[in-house]
Amino acid sequence: MKDYDDVLDQTYDNCIIGSGLSGSTIAQQYASLHQTCLVIEKRSHIGGNCYDYIDDETSIRVSLYGAHLFHTNNERVWEYVNQFGEWVDYEHRVLGKVEGRYVPIPVNIDTVNSLFDLNIRNEDEMNEWLAKEQVTFTDANGELREAQNSEEVALARVGPRLYELIFRPYTLKQWAKEPSDLGPEVLSRIPVRNNRDGRYFSDKYQALPKEGYTSIIRNMLDSPLITVVTDTDYFHVKDRIRCTRLYYTGPIDAYFNHLGWPKLEYRSLSFERAVKHNTQYFQPTGVVNHPQHRDRESGQEVDYTRIVEYKHFLNQTSDHTVYFIERSTDKGEPYYPVPNEKNKELFKRYQEMASKEEGVRFVGRLANYKYFNMDEAILNALEVVDEDTGRREQAVNR
Repeated sequence: MKDYDDVLDQTYDNCIIGSGLSGSTIAQQYASLHQTCLVIEKRSHIGGNCYDYIDDETSIRVSLYGAHLFHTNNERVWEYVNQFGEWVDYEHRVLGKVEGRYVPIPVNIDTVNSLFDLNIRNEDEMNEWLAKEQVTFTDANGELREAQNSEEVALARVGPRLYELIFRPYTLKQWAKEPSDLGPEVLSRIPVRNNRDGRYFSDKYQALPKEGYTSIIRNMLDSPLITVVTDTDYFHVKDRIRCTRLYYTGPIDAYFNHLGWPKLEYRSLSFERAVKHNTQYFQPTGVVNHPQHRDRESGQEVDYTRIVEYKHFLNQTSDHTVYFIERSTDKGEPYYPVPNEKNKELFKRYQEMASKEEGVRFVGRLANYKYFNMDEAILNALEVVDEDTGRREQAVNR
């Protein structure tokens, strides 16, 4: 790592703001093209929200900013990430604690059978049950129409009973908004299965890096042509750095803070760490969602959205276990853009300003005010470099 004086003595082909997946991919790609890159990271570490480390007390690898599960169907992305470390197959499974029972999430046959004491046996019977539960929506002419918000998405997929048991209370906790006040894309991301597939994802490639995400990103940035500075706020040094092109991966509203416009709305997370000594596992799987607001058994309030126990990931070994209780909040690091009409319209204004910034590209989820899965963030960064270097046609033909 170089200090400011070392950095400012040089001119770079590319300055990249942020060392998460988007920024690191861009830096790596340009270094492979023999161009110099300066990566400026506000935090004390590289890796963005993917940053992980070994917990001192338990020797278990954990993530500082919540669980990250890699999955993709994209061959280019899969080939790309495998250049930077060994990946181990891992099919993620999530349970939800609903009405005092652990049930599979996403909803499948076993979820429905457990919650409603049914005996659905196959896909045909599950389809029949769903058809009876599902709600349809029509326009002013009586024609069927698509769901217009997340409440309608859930009702159209699972009907009112599962909506009230799982989808609505979890959304209220996560977003502090009714599903009817959120765009359809929020709950459209969550599948509903008509079989017994208990996997959270169904992608062709599902894996975790054997040595963690921090190691992957460190290897991506391992080039004599890439200079990384941490603990550095871009806005404090932007008038001092010299580069031909700039790639900004931070919040787009922060970049235009000088305009005095309203802030875009994000949801953040807080993490409460807990350790159980001389314990194999605290819960039955790595991630347990807690959609309901009160525990049926104890009667106590449940103000958290999920609990993550990292020991389950890649079957880590330790005499103890560590888990993190996650709560959603509107304060802290920006995680999730809040997709309602007000924010979408405000983002369009910021986007228009971004299009006028010469020599600056806005890349990634925060700069585009859009949720990206990990593979989507990587692919977006690869395609930005394709476009900016004239490689687009080559990438399309792969």
